[in-house]
Amino acid sequence: MARSLAKVSIVQKSLTDVLVRGLAPPPSGRLEITDARCPGLAIRVTSGGAKSWSFRFRDPQTAAVSRVTIGSYPDVSLSEARERAGTLRKAVAAGQNPNEMKRRAREEATTKTFEALAERYLREYAHRFKRSATADERNLRLHILPRWGKRRYDEIQRRDVIELCEDMVAGGRATQANRVQALISGIYSFALDADLVLANPCHRLKKRGVENIGRRVLSDGELRVFWPAIVLPPVSRRVGLALRLVLLTGARAGEAAGAARAEFEHLDDPSRAAWIIPAERCKNGRAHYVPLPGLAVEVVREALALVAPDKLFLFPSPSVEAAPITAHALAVAMARFSRELKGDGEVVRSWKASPPSPHDLRRSFTTRLSALGVPREDRDALLNHTPRDVGGRHYDLYDRSREKRMALERWAAALQDLVLDRPSANVVSLRERRL
Repeated sequence: MARSLAKVSIVQKSLTDVLVRGLAPPPSGRLEITDARCPGLAIRVTSGGAKSWSFRFRDPQTAAVSRVTIGSYPDVSLSEARERAGTLRKAVAAGQNPNEMKRRAREEATTKTFEALAERYLREYAHRFKRSATADERNLRLHILPRWGKRRYDEIQRRDVIELCEDMVAGGRATQANRVQALISGIYSFALDADLVLANPCHRLKKRGVENIGRRVLSDGELRVFWPAIVLPPVSRRVGLALRLVLLTGARAGEAAGAARAEFEHLDDPSRAAWIIPAERCKNGRAHYVPLPGLAVEVVREALALVAPDKLFLFPSPSVEAAPITAHALAVAMARFSRELKGDGEVVRSWKASPPSPHDLRRSFTTRLSALGVPREDRDALLNHTPRDVGGRHYDLYDRSREKRMALERWAAALQDLVLDRPSANVVSLRERRL
């Protein structure tokens, strides 16, 4: 289907990457191709060869047909253009005019500094929609704003991103460099949607750092060093108890750090004691039931004894009112513990050669469960991993609470035998028990 409209030739096709990439400029005027797979989305090609995306819509108030520019090609790919068109279509359905939204965004942008853009990103996107908003804010403060804060965000180019990330890689922070690059890309995607910039300097930019798959697992000797010393200076007892809870339950560092008092129940009943992590605090958005063995209950009780009755959180922040400590506090504590660890024995040398992180406690937890004979499905349930198979996601709704409690009790008993002067006579291999 084609028609002529004021020197604009309009054609409708199902767009593909190959088709868009190979579009030839028209002899004169402009060629516009609307996407049959994405209502409202179109790509325009000028006689000079410039390609740009736009979204056509009817004003919710006046019903007049209008259009809003999405971005230029190839800075904005076909998949990105379809995603943004989908967002704009939802805005129109909600009664908003995308052009008015952009106009207001431009008026509200009182400054062109990267710092101002970052603040808008945090306020209008990250804190509303991302569980990792705190990590985004920390990476901004530590790694990006000190170098770019006062620069104009529309002048930052691809080479600036590469330089910043390469400096981090050279400093031995390859994984962090990749996280920072992803954050910068996210900020500029937000800026593109708000019509504040014309391109994302991270578009199709490969990761600068090579990430190694984590394999760090604490040995028996390292666990014997960790357990008693992690609650002593230079680590605060509160943070040390949070790290013990990670090791005992396999919880993520952020889940342990942000634990609310109300999430713990039946602490007086060994058969029912549990920690219920709400869906909004879980990475996969699924509430997580964590049975608490006796040793874990002791850790929780000790943490509660350190907290004033009016505090909402098990590990309240010492500096921010009505807030918990953060996962970063646990990472800092582990790093500080590693730096201050004294001695020249084999265990200390092993620890200092590869200082473990809070996530390594979670990996050690999983590895120890495997060694105890805990089946993979029970380990996955304890880690709150989302089932990948259709049956697991949609049909098998059993919560494995009995198996989880049994596994955690065995792990706590094994750990108690290993690190405490209170040996347990009940350490039985789960493999033996199942046989």
